[in-house]
Amino acid sequence: MPKIIAMAGKGGVGKTTVTALLLNYLLAEKKTPVLAVDADANANLNELLGLEVGLTIGQVRKEMKGDLPPHITRDQYMEMKVHQALVEAGGFDLLTMGQPDGPGCYCSANQFLAMTMDHLAGNYEYILVDNEAGMEHLSRMNLRVIDLLLVVSDPSARGIMTAGRIAGLTEPLGIAPGKKCLLVNRAPAAPEAALTAKIDETTQSSGLELAGLLPQSESLAAWELAGRSYLDLPADEPVLPAAREIFGRILP
Repeated sequence: MPKIIAMAGKGGVGKTTVTALLLNYLLAEKKTPVLAVDADANANLNELLGLEVGLTIGQVRKEMKGDLPPHITRDQYMEMKVHQALVEAGGFDLLTMGQPDGPGCYCSANQFLAMTMDHLAGNYEYILVDNEAGMEHLSRMNLRVIDLLLVVSDPSARGIMTAGRIAGLTEPLGIAPGKKCLLVNRAPAAPEAALTAKIDETTQSSGLELAGLLPQSESLAAWELAGRSYLDLPADEPVLPAAREIFGRILP
């Protein structure tokens, strides 16, 4: 079975950036094949990977609610459409949830995505799940057993406290991660004592292990603005050594 790594955290902290950097690391270390799943309805992981998405799981689910072609079972049709939705690249595939098909449809769309992942899981060594803000969507996806829950925060007191609260939701939601880690993204080169103290307080009270601090990188932001793939980052990109040290230490 593949090792499942899921991202969590409040909006705007860089979960998608961390997912792209983690995929960069796995490919460099030849820990492949990988299934990257963009489970956020506002999908943009493909943009950081330089890929075009033609078909989403939300669209597949909508098609399956209509009439199927003759002489094909629902399972056969689902398998065909899911493989059409997979964007294949070197060493990994990308699967995008996209928008659900109407108000109130997020639960069923997430469950359909979970069913799709179950169908594909045996083909991969790692599955990376980039999620929307919060934790409830992991429960809706029936993603109960996770090898690593990576809770991402920005370097603010509110972000770090929110990360602690998010980590505390795993038990009430019935989610059982093998490991829960806090990763502080866009950290200053010399963190202030107050930030370090807040991180220590949160990790001790929430059961989160500190994965590490990813430094703020102006060149990484410029790379994104230019629409270039994070998989093509140059070796001298300052954030890469820190990312590789963190991922090499915490990955299952």
